[in-house]
Amino acid sequence: MLGYLARRIVLAVAVILTVIAALFAMMRAIPGDPVRTALGPRASEAMVETYRIKMGLDQPVIVQIWRFFSTILQGDLGSDAISGVPVARIIMAQLPDTLYLVLGAMVVAVVPGVWLGVLSATKRGSLFDRVTSVLSVSVMAVPSFVIAIYLLLIFAIQLSWFPAIGAGEGLADRLHRLVLPSVALGLAWIGYIARILRASMLEVMGENHIRTARAFGLSERKIMYDYVLRIAILPTITVLGMGIGQMLSGAVFAEIVFGRPGIGKLVYDSIAARNYPIVTGTLLVTTGFFVLVNLIADLLIAFLDPRVRNVVSR
Repeated sequence: MLGYLARRIVLAVAVILTVIAALFAMMRAIPGDPVRTALGPRASEAMVETYRIKMGLDQPVIVQIWRFFSTILQGDLGSDAISGVPVARIIMAQLPDTLYLVLGAMVVAVVPGVWLGVLSATKRGSLFDRVTSVLSVSVMAVPSFVIAIYLLLIFAIQLSWFPAIGAGEGLADRLHRLVLPSVALGLAWIGYIARILRASMLEVMGENHIRTARAFGLSERKIMYDYVLRIAILPTITVLGMGIGQMLSGAVFAEIVFGRPGIGKLVYDSIAARNYPIVTGTLLVTTGFFVLVNLIADLLIAFLDPRVRNVVSR
């Protein structure tokens, strides 16, 4: 298990470095002068030159890359070139709201998704199974930002059940305002989880050890939850690990539609202003979080199924 963990950590670090280098190159390949875009057309030449030196854009690209990675290795994400506030402080001020949103979306996706997947597998071919299949595919086909707009129009504006915008003050108000964006972000994943879990359970239910358990007279409930679901849930864990990244990207639309603070909206505003330090710092934090979640998912799968780590170690 330790060897498997070491290999996964090395791979995770390689992924982070590759993504950071790729984004660094792409950001500077965008046409236009980022300094004049950030300062506006009325900025004087002296202001433009001062800002350019402050951001390090007067140096060759190789030097800029080296300076960026050297500061990252020292644990420094740099400072906002406009306000001078440390990038880490800006990101950490916005990160909790996004994490709450992603966590709420995960709850919305996992609880009904697992429930529907298990029932669909145990009631294969029934009316419930057919209706669940149709609804799952239908919900999966609708983009999250479209769902967000309709939820806002119906439940916030027309019915006035939920506030339209903002993150709220206090625990109860925050949870109340978190419902609509969480549903908008997690609704489509209910179908993914239900379909994948159903297919995986049906495959496991046909294996020999399940027939043996039935031959020994074990109850169907015990077989489903102690034997079938333990193995069938593994592909779902992998999907959830990848789903975190999708939800982080989808949080941009949810935060803009519902007027919520968060790193998604922060990245959107920073890209529009060509604020490179915040963009690269936010990318590092979100990429690290995404890689960490997938690392945890891989380790959990390897813990539940020793065959995984045995195959990788060969």
